[in-house]
Amino acid sequence: MKSLKLSILVSILLVQFSFSQEIEETEQSNIQTYTPSKLLEKGKWDIKWFNNLYTQTKEDRNGETFEVPRSTFFTTSVEVFTGASNNKKFNVGLIVEYRSNSFADKSAGSVFSFQNETGEARSGLGHIAPSVKIAPFNSLPRFSIQSSFFIPVFDKESDENGFLAQKSFIWQNRFFYDYTFPGNKFQLFSEFGTRLFLGNKDEGFANNSIELAPGVFLSYFPTSKFTVLGFIQHAQLVDLGNEFEQNYSALGAGSKYQLTKTLNVEVLYSKFVRGSDSGLGQSFNLGLRAIF
Repeated sequence: MKSLKLSILVSILLVQFSFSQEIEETEQSNIQTYTPSKLLEKGKWDIKWFNNLYTQTKEDRNGETFEVPRSTFFTTSVEVFTGASNNKKFNVGLIVEYRSNSFADKSAGSVFSFQNETGEARSGLGHIAPSVKIAPFNSLPRFSIQSSFFIPVFDKESDENGFLAQKSFIWQNRFFYDYTFPGNKFQLFSEFGTRLFLGNKDEGFANNSIELAPGVFLSYFPTSKFTVLGFIQHAQLVDLGNEFEQNYSALGAGSKYQLTKTLNVEVLYSKFVRGSDSGLGQSFNLGLRAIF
């Protein structure tokens, strides 16, 4: 009798364990659900700390590739968004960027000293950007638009220490769309970005121009909490009166992991494989994102 009761108890525990495992496997994590296309519910918060390090020893000038002394540009940014509507169609947020750059063949890691040295390094606050995000179409719930207005909070684009950031008021619009294939193992994400650079053309090299930047990302999810991805991006700066144009293309790969129910981490690498009047370097990215 005791053995029968024990067998029944073990069977019940096994069924409960199997059921809980099935639920865990079918639940989607934040890295699957909250792509950039997805808006937040009212009262929900999305905080992202993202770090980008770009370093180059080559650049294109008039169709020719030249070796140049290493220069490195580091941007660390914090993005905060919150849901502002009951129907998940409107979010508001703020983006803050801090920059640290080094020149004159200094090592890529020198940007983490956050120094200001004549001709060799410059650091400081770059832009702040009030932002909104909308999902305009009921029939396309995975399509959204993020619009941000970047305000420069520094005096000069370049000074005796070197270049910091574009001395521009920048109106940025990013159009997002994603599609998850049946089975939840593959996800296709696309983005088309525009940046309109406004300001005196004598104060900023990109002023009076517009940048068009499409990108496509393909993610594979071995589990709901982990993904590997590959991507291709392009950027085209179009002259609107400043007599300067440039473009470049990059290939990259990366991964994301859901550390906890709230927090996830991502790492990305990209190589600038071609360009016209632009750098031909590589970038390393690390981000932490909390959704609650």
